[in-house]
Amino acid sequence: MEPLTWADIIGRMFWQFMPVWIALIVLFAVSAAFKRKLGLYGKLYDSPIGLIGFGLVMFWVFTGIFGQLDLIMTHDPLSQVSGMKNEPPGTAMRNPGEGEYAYYLLGGDNLARDVFSRMVDGAWVVVQIAPLATLFAFMVGITLGLPAGYYGGKLDTLLSFLANLILAFPVILLFYLLVTPEIVETGVPNYMATVLFIFPIIFVGVLLNSRYYTQPKFRTPLLIGVLGVMLWIYLSLISEVGSPVSVLPGIVDLFDIPGGILVVFVSVVFVNSPTVFRIVRGLAMDIKTRDYVAAAQTRGEGPWYIMLWEILPNARGPLIVDFCLRIGYTTILLGTLGFFGLGLPPESPDWGSTINEGRKLLSIYLHPALPPAFALLSLVLGLNLLADGLREESLKD
Repeated sequence: MEPLTWADIIGRMFWQFMPVWIALIVLFAVSAAFKRKLGLYGKLYDSPIGLIGFGLVMFWVFTGIFGQLDLIMTHDPLSQVSGMKNEPPGTAMRNPGEGEYAYYLLGGDNLARDVFSRMVDGAWVVVQIAPLATLFAFMVGITLGLPAGYYGGKLDTLLSFLANLILAFPVILLFYLLVTPEIVETGVPNYMATVLFIFPIIFVGVLLNSRYYTQPKFRTPLLIGVLGVMLWIYLSLISEVGSPVSVLPGIVDLFDIPGGILVVFVSVVFVNSPTVFRIVRGLAMDIKTRDYVAAAQTRGEGPWYIMLWEILPNARGPLIVDFCLRIGYTTILLGTLGFFGLGLPPESPDWGSTINEGRKLLSIYLHPALPPAFALLSLVLGLNLLADGLREESLKD
């Protein structure tokens, strides 16, 4: 078969992404119809910049989801096909099997794997790790930043010193230290996960207790149910057979997280938490002087109620904007780790690893490195535009 022209390649790629286009159209149509009832998210549809950024972000989110459902990828991202090594985009396979896609749309890499399928599969790695790691970092930062900013004094001095100590390290060097095999073998990442992953439980427990403190008959069963489920998830996250932290038998362990992903996840949370802490601390120090906080104190509300139900909701605008930006920073950090071959397994299709493999032959073959590089660029650009749109709309409140 003759190789495809660029027009054919673009047309076929557009068709492969059809589930993503349909999902985007449905999402935008439903959201636009009810935007006045969707709060800050609904107001995003009044910002062209934010809407473009949201579209780019959701494109890669849907790509990662539908890619795992085998609705987009044309080949197995790990399979090697004889004769397809470093072949240019649009090259036809010599002897495709029955039902097998006949072309490598974006060519083959140096191990004869399909670049298009690896780019699509790499989106799932980012969609999995970046938002969740950022969310966990926010749980740590909020849980420690609110009391530091509200109480001040020695507690603030101690927590600020620890945050500044972590921030004093160069980020890349700190990542490198955390994900090197020698450090991993000592079990340090597992112990760090044990400490860092407990913060969401603390946050939710204090949040519910402070809200329903005056309703013990409702509060107690609610806390038992919610915290029981969260504790089970927490133990499943930190428990790994053969690791220094193995607390659950396999039959009740909900997750089997590969060691490399856990190390990267913990590293991202650890590095981002101090910055979130400083932002939350500054917001708490500012908002605690407002009149509605004084009114809550006059009513006899407890400190944690004031922090979580008076200060935190009024800090949501800056925090939501920073959350979007920080997902972008995390995406870049994941790409950087993959580029240096740290953390994730060598065969991982994450964009950083794929760019690193492609750059070795960049002077001869451009096609293995450029697609994941453009994918990474477009996702981070989308997150930055989304943050700008959210900031613009939040300032109008």
